[in-house]
Amino acid sequence: MSGAEEAGGGGPAAGPAGAVPAGVGAGAGVGAGAGASAGPAAALGEAAGPGIPDEAGLAGARQLQEVAGDSDAPPKKRLRAAETAEAAAAAAAAGSGKLEERLYSVLCCTVCLDLPKASVYQCTNGHLMCAGCFIHLLADARLKEEQATCPNCRCEISKSLCCRNLAVEKAVSELPSECGFCLCQFPRSLLERHQKEECQDRVTQCKYKRIGCPWHGPYHELTVHEAACAHPTKTGNELMEILDEMDQSHRKEMQLYNSIFSLLSFEKIGYTGPTCRRLLQWPLAS
Repeated sequence: MSGAEEAGGGGPAAGPAGAVPAGVGAGAGVGAGAGASAGPAAALGEAAGPGIPDEAGLAGARQLQEVAGDSDAPPKKRLRAAETAEAAAAAAAAGSGKLEERLYSVLCCTVCLDLPKASVYQCTNGHLMCAGCFIHLLADARLKEEQATCPNCRCEISKSLCCRNLAVEKAVSELPSECGFCLCQFPRSLLERHQKEECQDRVTQCKYKRIGCPWHGPYHELTVHEAACAHPTKTGNELMEILDEMDQSHRKEMQLYNSIFSLLSFEKIGYTGPTCRRLLQWPLAS
């Protein structure tokens, strides 16, 4: 083996004896080969690490971008550098999301995919369900005369098999949530009180609603409206007409409620025969 081959280390740049051009030393060849082979891998390792890339990782990413945009570089090298830079950028973007957003996907209900507002239950394998979805699953299975199962792992669930996850409930209560009126953020445990008692933009109604005032608007405008409200100055006959309309509307609502309640009070509503003849008449038919 010649000296040039020994110095080249048998790499892909090494050729037959005497094929090395004059003026190119073995040290230069080794340095170029090592830099070309280790550059992308080292830069990717630094940029795609679990933490924030350090200055060396950022420098490597910039070097990859320069190589990808160099028109004089070989096509394969430019393509490989572009792919490596895209992978590093994707890894950096995946690790730069807000903590609240990542916790949202971890602590959300596996059924409705929303953060629980009250109790949180878990199956024997640890899958989370909010109280509403948990009760709905049990009720639906009971109506079908089946065993309720977890929608993720299909293990059996019941009030005795499932338990509340207090740690998740406390973690969810500390996550920030946006007020629907003023768009400010508060911990979820304080949001309800803020919206009902403290928010100056919450929707309120006039105190003369009982005598027919239809106004509703933000709380900070309530005092001005009540001072200029015309309903307290109406005559008795005008107020009687307004109250009669309100009574009629209330009676219609109660009639609809009673009809629906009577319908749901039936033990069974069955259909039989090829024509699906109704066994029971619907109360709403009248």
